[in-house]
Amino acid sequence: MANAIIHTIDLNFQDQPNSIAAFLVESNEGPILVETGPHSTFHHLCNEIRKLGFDPEQIKHVLITHIHLDHAGAAWAFAELGATVYLHPLGYRHMHDPSKLLASAKMIYKEMMDELWGTLKPIAEDQLVVIGDGQSVEIGELEFVSHHTPGHAKHHIAWQLEKVVFTGDVAGIRIHGGPIIPPCPPPDIHIEDWNDSIDKLLALGEVDTYYLTHFGPSTGVQDHMINLRHALRTYADFVYPYFRNGTRVEELAPDFATFATNYLVSHGMSAADANQYELANPSYMSVAGLLRYWKKKKEREQE
Repeated sequence: MANAIIHTIDLNFQDQPNSIAAFLVESNEGPILVETGPHSTFHHLCNEIRKLGFDPEQIKHVLITHIHLDHAGAAWAFAELGATVYLHPLGYRHMHDPSKLLASAKMIYKEMMDELWGTLKPIAEDQLVVIGDGQSVEIGELEFVSHHTPGHAKHHIAWQLEKVVFTGDVAGIRIHGGPIIPPCPPPDIHIEDWNDSIDKLLALGEVDTYYLTHFGPSTGVQDHMINLRHALRTYADFVYPYFRNGTRVEELAPDFATFATNYLVSHGMSAADANQYELANPSYMSVAGLLRYWKKKKEREQE
C-alpha cells in the first residue's frame, strides 16, 4: 500500500481551533471519515470536506473510535447520507437506539446541549457494522485494523492504518505539541485497563504516528505513552484523597481545575493554551470520572 493521504480537519468546536478533529482519508473507493465530531459541528465539517474537493455524500465509510458525542455525535447524519458506520460491539445499541445516551447527555448539559453537541438520531441496523478486536476493514486499497482499547471507554477502538493509529482518546490529549493528559469522563474510566491498552498499542512496533482526536498527529510514540502514563497516574492520585474524604464532584471541581492548569503550566504550557485543553477536556468531567473509578475500584476489592 502506498502511503495514505490523511487530512486533519479542525472542527472549530465552540469557535475554538485545535479542540476536536476529524480525519479524511483518501482511497480509490472515495473518501473515508475517521471520527465525525459532534452533530453541532456537522455543517462545518461538511464545508471542510468540500474544501478538500469532495462532497459529503461521497463518504460511504465512517470509522468511529467510540460513541462519546465529541467523537461520534454526527455519525447518524452521515448515515442519513448513505454511509456505513464501523464501531465497537458495545457501542452498537447506543448508535442504533441513542435515546438513553441522548437523555443522559441532556441531564448533564441541560440548556447547553444543543449548542455544545446538537442531537442524536438512530442509525439503521444495516448501516452499523460491529468490528471485533484485531479484525480488518478493507476499503479499496486500504486496510484498517481494529484494536479494542478500553480504559477511557469500554467501547473504544484504536484504528491502525499501516504505520498510523487513529487513537481516539486512548492516547490522551495533546494540543500545540504540549503535554499529554488523559481525558477521564464517566462512566468507564479504568486505569488498569487503560495501561493495558497503552501496552497493546506500544506492541505495534511498526507504528510511528498517533492521530489524536484532540488534536492531530503526534510522533515519538514511546515517549508519548510514557508521558501519558505519568499524567494518568498523577491525575488519579490527586483525586484519591478527596474520594476517601467523601468529597462530591461539585466540591472538588474548582480544586481539580486549578490542579489541571498547574500541571499543564508546569509542563511548559502557557495559561492561554491551558484554556484550550479545558475546552477539549472539561475538568468537571474528569473529576466525575475519576471519583467513580476509585469508588468502583474499592467495590471490586471488597468483593
